[in-house]
Amino acid sequence: MKILLLEDELEYQESVSEYLTSLGYEVDAVGDGVAACDKIASGFYHLFILDIKVPNINGFEVIKYIKSLNIDTPIMIMTSLVDINDMAIGYELGCNEYLKKPFELAELKFRVGELMRKYYSVDDKSVVLLNGDFSFNTNKRTLLKNGSMIDLSAKELELVEYLVSNLDAYVSIPELKEQVWENKDIEEADIRMHVLKIRNKTSSEFITSKRRIGYKIDAKKV
Repeated sequence: MKILLLEDELEYQESVSEYLTSLGYEVDAVGDGVAACDKIASGFYHLFILDIKVPNINGFEVIKYIKSLNIDTPIMIMTSLVDINDMAIGYELGCNEYLKKPFELAELKFRVGELMRKYYSVDDKSVVLLNGDFSFNTNKRTLLKNGSMIDLSAKELELVEYLVSNLDAYVSIPELKEQVWENKDIEEADIRMHVLKIRNKTSSEFITSKRRIGYKIDAKKV
């Protein structure tokens, strides 16, 4: 499972990143808010761990950015701020856990583990089985193959999500422009490029295309 860590204090960043990696998590660590937003825009994470007092834009602004993208990934604030007003702001913005510095690594392990169990327990009703041993969790908005997550950009995820919502049926280019790209000026070649990138991350047969008809994703054949 993949975690984005925003922490500008190098000692904390290195120790937390190394510890979480030793527990089996994949960690992307950044030291400022702008870099965090860039990472969020380009890939999927199972958990955000955010310090508040960081350069460029603070952790509260990063949370606002996450919510503006309608991302429901759990958020943990990890900070030395202990004022009740700061805590209230964090929870009001949508954070799910608050870890005060300094802390024991064992406490970090427990809190991360609890969030992962709470948000990523398997609910069969939310899992759509797809052709080629792939599955899509509609609640968590994650694409997996044999239980391993496929790392998609935000727009790639939207495209897969829309095709899954129209399972086994071709979706036309004009419909994709309207529903996924919200009628923005995008060339058909750009849509084909997104499809190609998804196929490169999955398989050449994951998204089926038919000339002048569109694209589709097939349900798992029983």
